[in-house]
Amino acid sequence: MTWRDNMAHQNVEIKARCDGQDRIRELLLAREAVFKGVDRQIDTYFNVSSGRLKLREGNIENFLIHYSREDKGGPKLSQVALYKNVPGSPLKDLLVKALGVLVVVDKRREIYFIDNVKFHLDQVVNLGDFVEIEAIDADGSLGLDRIQRQCQTYRDLLRIKDCNLVSCSYSDMLLSGSGPDKRDPYDKR
Repeated sequence: MTWRDNMAHQNVEIKARCDGQDRIRELLLAREAVFKGVDRQIDTYFNVSSGRLKLREGNIENFLIHYSREDKGGPKLSQVALYKNVPGSPLKDLLVKALGVLVVVDKRREIYFIDNVKFHLDQVVNLGDFVEIEAIDADGSLGLDRIQRQCQTYRDLLRIKDCNLVSCSYSDMLLSGSGPDKRDPYDKR
């Protein structure tokens, strides 16, 4: 089973505002990152009592995703459960009726991989441009220390500054009205 299948895993991730996606794209390709494609993703977040639950609908990725993580700047540990969804299934209607919609995130995402590390270059409607780094431990064999180091290594390579780090999800940013020129709602600086 790969990380793409229905399963639980942990990852360490960094999200940051990004005004230099061309520079980052060039750095990734120079490191022989595998380009998986451009995905127009609609993430529908549902009302839940713990963590976050979203249905991702895209032309590359289609998952029901539940995750828990701290809202803090810098590397964040996430516990993630994925369920592969078939486009056009009745799952979305069922979730809307049962839980109600919290918010919808609309984005254009470029997806790259270097080994177990996934990179996103995102253009998020009403929020702006971002870069994400996700060091994924799909089966527990890598360990938390290693994926934290991987995340930090790529943060250094991509020259992501502290002032650009985002501590919360796109959904939280939209709910708080944190547009392209506004700060992260959880930023304590």
